[in-house]
Amino acid sequence: MPYPIENKFVIAVASSALFDLEESDRVFRERGEDEYRKFQRENENHILATGVAFPLIKRLLRIHASDEEQLVEVVLLSRNDPDTGLRVFKSIEHYKLPISRAVFVAGSNPFLYLDAFNASLFLSGNPEDVKEAVEHGYPAGCIYPTDYVDDDEDEELRIAFDFDGIIADDSAETVFQRGGALHSFHDHERSKAGEPLPGGPLFRFFGEIAKLQKRESEKKLLNPAYKPKIRVAIATARNAPAHERVITTLREQDIRVDEAFFLGGIDKGRVLGIFKPHIFFDDQVGHIEGVARSVPSVHVPFGITNTTKR
Repeated sequence: MPYPIENKFVIAVASSALFDLEESDRVFRERGEDEYRKFQRENENHILATGVAFPLIKRLLRIHASDEEQLVEVVLLSRNDPDTGLRVFKSIEHYKLPISRAVFVAGSNPFLYLDAFNASLFLSGNPEDVKEAVEHGYPAGCIYPTDYVDDDEDEELRIAFDFDGIIADDSAETVFQRGGALHSFHDHERSKAGEPLPGGPLFRFFGEIAKLQKRESEKKLLNPAYKPKIRVAIATARNAPAHERVITTLREQDIRVDEAFFLGGIDKGRVLGIFKPHIFFDDQVGHIEGVARSVPSVHVPFGITNTTKR
């Protein structure tokens, strides 16, 4: 009987997001493919350091149902071939990550296999792969370099999302970008405050996280001493009166978040530095660049903010 992957919460992750491949990439760029293959074989028993997405993936894979069923599936999608990819799997084994499924495409773009694995998110360190995936309508994000040091004893998973262009589509953002005046945007959003926004590129992923969070909350109801393992925040440049449409959209989907920051242009790093997310998703490079060194961050190149000059 086939494995029911269509019923699972699946994340696809490139080796460049899960591990630090800076040295390997430098060998490939400077010395070519043959030397790269030789380098990987010679170092296949040298464990790779963890990458930007590792704190997220590690904590998601630790979350189980009450019967210890694994609730999250992670699939490795790699531009390597199986030979050079062996080092990645040895590193996965070293860190005791329950990842057993992989796609090796030997230089091609692996996003084509996202639907085959029912993936609700693809994380990669290759901006061109991510851009092409998003242009084809796939939920993908590019990790940014960080100096973040993970606290392995902290089992709680904290995720922060921007709203427009991430959870919701960019229709409201388009009004703002093309209108050119904040009061026009606020007037538009006030008039549509009771109308939920359509889903954005990570809407399904956000929904899957919400399901896990709800399951964690139910555990606490059964056992008041239990500490839920997921905490979710929204950090948006919106402020009142544009905040109401965010709440309307969440209510429509019966999704709650633990913290919401309606910042009205205040630097997101000021609140993210306190919330300390293990991953932060935003559609604007400027927001990502401001926090990526201290907070593991993912740029989702979706919508008008990534197609027009500001």
